Amino acid sequence: MSSTLTRPAPRAGGDPAAPPPARRTRILALPEARWAALALAFFLIALAAQALGAPAWACGTLYALVYAAGGWEPGWAGLTALRQKTLDVDLLMVVAALGAAAIGQVLDGALLIVIFATSGALEALATARTADSVRGLLDLAPATATRITDDGAEETVPSAELAVGDVVLVRPGERIGADGRVLDGASEVDQATITGEPLPVAKSAGDEVFAGTLNGTGALRVKVERDPADSVIARIVAMVEEASGTLAPTQLFIEKVEQRYSIGMVAATLALFAVPLCFGAALQPTLLRAMTFMIVASPCAVVLATMPPLLSAIANAGRHGVLVKSAVVMERLGQVDQVALDKTGTLTEGTPQVTDVRPVPGAGLTEDELLTVAAAAEHPSEHPLARAVVAAAAARGLRPPPVTDFASAPGTGVTATVDGRRVAVGSPTRLPAAADGPATVVAEELAGKGRTVVVVEVDGVPSGVLGIADRLRDQAPEAVAALTALTGHPPVLVTGDHAGAAVPLGRRTGITDIRAGLLPEQKVAVVRELERAGRRVLVVGDGVNDAPALAAAHTGVAMGRAGSDLALQTADAVVVRDELATVPAVVALSRRARSLVTQNLVVAAVFITGLVVWDLVGTLPLPLGVAGHEGSTVIVGLNGLRLLADSAWRRAATGRAS
Repeated sequence: MSSTLTRPAPRAGGDPAAPPPARRTRILALPEARWAALALAFFLIALAAQALGAPAWACGTLYALVYAAGGWEPGWAGLTALRQKTLDVDLLMVVAALGAAAIGQVLDGALLIVIFATSGALEALATARTADSVRGLLDLAPATATRITDDGAEETVPSAELAVGDVVLVRPGERIGADGRVLDGASEVDQATITGEPLPVAKSAGDEVFAGTLNGTGALRVKVERDPADSVIARIVAMVEEASGTLAPTQLFIEKVEQRYSIGMVAATLALFAVPLCFGAALQPTLLRAMTFMIVASPCAVVLATMPPLLSAIANAGRHGVLVKSAVVMERLGQVDQVALDKTGTLTEGTPQVTDVRPVPGAGLTEDELLTVAAAAEHPSEHPLARAVVAAAAARGLRPPPVTDFASAPGTGVTATVDGRRVAVGSPTRLPAAADGPATVVAEELAGKGRTVVVVEVDGVPSGVLGIADRLRDQAPEAVAALTALTGHPPVLVTGDHAGAAVPLGRRTGITDIRAGLLPEQKVAVVRELERAGRRVLVVGDGVNDAPALAAAHTGVAMGRAGSDLALQTADAVVVRDELATVPAVVALSRRARSLVTQNLVVAAVFITGLVVWDLVGTLPLPLGVAGHEGSTVIVGLNGLRLLADSAWRRAATGRAS
């Protein structure tokens, strides 16, 4: 079979509020499958007609239709390759089938065509399923957008017609129609469906926004900066489709050998036909032996051994939120034996929780009173930091009183009247400019520990400071343990945070080798150090400040930052759904794919060797040769497609054998 897998899949749809599940391409939607089914139908009809004693011309016509339906496409592809001075295995199979028909073995040749076409359909199915896994992302972008014309009027246009420089209005609750930059307005944009970030991101003038993300409570005017075909969503799809066309090192080696092998096989076939004739052998049995040799010696199963497992693994990983850029990356993931993890956004999940409640001395509030008034003011807000404050109060059993005059300023904070006092909760910019008081000292102390600082003012006076921090991912300890088991070495924590914040968090996950306070170039130095020790390093980071380390590593994985150009360009894979547990799962899946490649090569070698020896030293019936050769190809193809099943991912995620 041809080793180039490039057929695109149809566009899939999905739920606009979340990444839609991949549609599974129906096999008969593929032209290869339809031709294979047609060839099989003609073959069965021809068999029935022959068994019922139909005239020879009728049976011959039906068998001719089998050859035409199942053989025209690979035959044409083979002739096209031959014009480019490339000997395609597809062409050899068609020639062998025609050779069998030429000596009266019409049925056997038709059987070869049918099984050969079936193998091609399985190959096409693997490619289509790979593309299906991410095609649904295209439907995250809204179908229409509100464009503002030069005279200030509004018009509804298809999002696909937006052009660079257009200005669009994004109302509260709408999805953004194109990648661009905010001209004016303030809001918070939920980018979870694209980047996996659990927290909405504050957006104001000058900030970048992405197609398909969900606007919050404010209105935004956005200037389009990318053509819709070049949006982040479109580039993700293109990235994974490109993976279908890449060849892993094992496949590249096979294809390099394949050309020389095929030429040698043709030469051997001609010799096997011509030499016996020179010594008086009969034409028909000699030609039959030569055609049988050409069939059984063809490396179809070898060619098909590598890409279906790797492409199936890419498709399966894509369905579970891991976009692997190429077959090369999928193969390399299984080779890693050391992992380096970033802290923020990797081991932590971005879900804030209150870690510090610090009343300002002299303000007259206890911790519970400070948290009560803050939670009361924040209660009407939907901001994640507000929810963290309200949750902290609830955890202490506090009941915030009702409020009036609530107001929210995106990116700044909230104000409300609580028991007759005006309470403001928000960023440290609320502190007086000449700040050198106790609230500022506390705020700077908490900021130095990596906390997000929230200031509480009561009647215009800073009365307390709340420290909020990311929560450690629930799956982080298990993921670290799984990576340790897979690689044989515990991960290394590489972070720009200071040791006071990094060491306790790292130890909670089971990491003892903690490198804190690192600049980006120092993270690269750690990667180089591990490589000099003979390790193949997998770096997992956020894809922005970790970009140099991602690029330097044997393999780089970006966590939940698919909206970043740097992540798409630098990381080898992107975890879209921001689930750390998928990292050891995709490594295990890669190892399973590599194992299946080895299995396939062994199966192919055993079949080819056995059938060739049988044909050379004995008399191998053509039907058995066809069944053995094409049967091994189908076995290899189906073995690779096993990794398409959801059960393959579950087994990889739980560490069980597939």
